[in-house]
Formats: sequence, C-alpha cells, structure tokens
Amino acid sequence: MSESSFARPRLVTKKFLPKHQREGDGAVVRRCIGRSELKTLDPFLMMDDFTVSPPAGFPDHPHRGFETVTYMLQGGITHQDFAGHKGTIHTGDVQWMTAGRGIIHSEMPAGEGVHKGLQLWINLSSQDKMIEPRYQELLSKDIPSAEEDGVEVRVIAGESMGVQSPVYTRTPAMYLDFSLRPSTQVHQHIPESWNAFAYVIEGEGVLGYQNNSPIPPNHMAVLGPGNGLSVWNRSSKPLRFVLIAGQPLNEPVVQYGPFVMNTQAEIDQTIEDYHYSKNGFEMAKHWRSH
Repeated sequence: MSESSFARPRLVTKKFLPKHQREGDGAVVRRCIGRSELKTLDPFLMMDDFTVSPPAGFPDHPHRGFETVTYMLQGGITHQDFAGHKGTIHTGDVQWMTAGRGIIHSEMPAGEGVHKGLQLWINLSSQDKMIEPRYQELLSKDIPSAEEDGVEVRVIAGESMGVQSPVYTRTPAMYLDFSLRPSTQVHQHIPESWNAFAYVIEGEGVLGYQNNSPIPPNHMAVLGPGNGLSVWNRSSKPLRFVLIAGQPLNEPVVQYGPFVMNTQAEIDQTIEDYHYSKNGFEMAKHWRSH
C-alpha cells in the first residue's frame, strides 16, 4: 500500500527536537510538550522523555487536577505516596496515576545505573479534577500486544490491531507503542476529533505520506486533523515510536507548577489547601518519603 489508507490522513504539522533540560533533583528530560515550541496539546499538558541516575530523582512533590502516565523504557522507578501506596515499575511497565484532588509522592530510580522512561500529563475535565486519587498499574507482561507483518504494537491505552487495553481513561485517550521492522508500514485509526502526536524513540519513520522525509529519533511530531495515521519504516534499522492521542477538553487551563485547574481562584485555593494540608492534602502534614 503506497498511499495512505485513510480518506483523511493525518499529516505532521510541526516537528522538533526537544532539547535537554534539568528537572527534579538532577534528572535530565527532553520536554516534548510544555515548552515554547508546544505549550500544550489539549488534553495533554506535558510529556517528558526522562533520564535519571542515582542519587538524582524526583523527590516529594504534589499534584492536583490531572493524571500522570509513566512508561518505563529502561531500568526502574520506585514511587511512594502519602497514602501509603508504594511500588516499583520496571522496563515495559506502566503506571497510570489519577492525581485528582491531591497526591504527594516521590519518584526515585530503583538501583544503580541509568533509568529512562516517558512521563505524560493528561488533563482532567473540571468535573473530574477533584475526584479521589487512583492508580492503574500494568506490568509489561500484562500490556496487551499484537504483531502482524513485521509490526508489533503494545496497547497501553485504547485499541490497535483488534487488541484493547484494560486501562480506564477518564479523559478518553490512546497510547500505543509501535515497533516496525525495516520495510514495513502501519496504518492506525485515530478518532477524528482527537489531538494526536508521535514521538520517535529509536530509528526513523516516515509519517503521513510515503514521500515525506523521515522523522529522526527523539523528535516530536504533532499531527494535524484526519481519521488515521500511516507510518513507513524505509530504513534498514528497526523503528520504535509512541502514538498518543486524546479527546480535547476545550476548557481553560490555569497551571501553577504541579497544580492544574480551570481558574486562578481554584489555583489559589489549591495552594492554600497544600499549605494547610486540607481538602485532599490532609496526609501531607506528617508524611515524608524514605
């Protein structure tokens, strides 16, 4: 299939290489969303491709009003929160955390060496911002996958190749990890009203139309409107990329660091709640990670 298989193929409207920046305590990230080139991509607030080695990490910090999705590419991250929830995710595992009305947690490397992963922030609608926090954790072996004609997909959220993820996405979203052998192609349906992007982890891929120039590794590709994306691997090396899409909320976003609400008044209230350990932050008073 040389041309796209979609009536309205999605094309790349913007591509860039996110530069390295420091984050947390000594960690290094490529910030793909949440930077000057791309402030937000509704419903996505941020995406970091992170690299961290001890003693660096992400010590105790709060969240309110959105979800964080952490997908490990190498090594492991140990997280613990003020509600006593604790665990380690390793290569290929995912943690889908709904911060809702409030979480304080730490995310630190599990052991020596280099630990890498992707962390995505998904906004919650105004009616969901103050819900109780919850976690959905999938071990690598439990992430549904499918393989066909040299193309493998891991379905972290949503559906692909007839396989569906068990993850409940409060803000409707898809999160697919594709691996394409040389000279293969994939055609993935994406709901027309959703915003979407691709991030190349390794190799290089041709997105949209077959005669486009390839997108190199660590590059972000924002996709325009349409009902699906076609990707070709024309190189001699394997291609791996994530395709992420979500239904826009179309609500005002007021962000103050790790707090994301709809109005400045709600942000002021959140800062007060955090400061005085109330309205969701009660357990903050006596908790420190260890």
